[in-house]
Amino acid sequence: MKKSIFSLLFSLAIFSIACSQNPPASPRITADGANVSIAYGQPSKKGRVIFGAEGSQALEKYAKVWRTGANDATVITFKKDGTFGGKAVKAGSYGLFTIPGEKEWVVILNSESKQWGAYSYKADKDVLRVTVPNVASKEVAEKLTFTVQDNAIHFMWDNASFSVPVKF
Repeated sequence: MKKSIFSLLFSLAIFSIACSQNPPASPRITADGANVSIAYGQPSKKGRVIFGAEGSQALEKYAKVWRTGANDATVITFKKDGTFGGKAVKAGSYGLFTIPGEKEWVVILNSESKQWGAYSYKADKDVLRVTVPNVASKEVAEKLTFTVQDNAIHFMWDNASFSVPVKF
């Protein structure tokens, strides 16, 4: 009996270790630029409808605050003072949230950078909001991707994309 219990516990321990070695479904990625970095969970499309109206089968609904990534909220860090979408922003780290829309996106910098998803998002903690056009892409981006350039931050996933100008 003792050998059976020991064998069972040993098997469970090995199974737990083996499972913990698998890479996460949405790995944490950092898009790094000279003055800005964005750390985000990178989900994949996997045949799903990503953005759509309330009542649709879309993963993320239009007009709802979204963490703009997977798992922990996306964090954008400004290494020095600058502008984001033409609005002044101080150096520091912010939660990056969006409100997807069919024609435009609202991009939000929130003072709470450490939170899981958007479940505890509070609009009164917003530092700034900018509205940018949704640019429908002809090519489907399988993985959510941020690209940081000297003058803009670009977002792409599925057939949606947007850019926010930055200046330092």
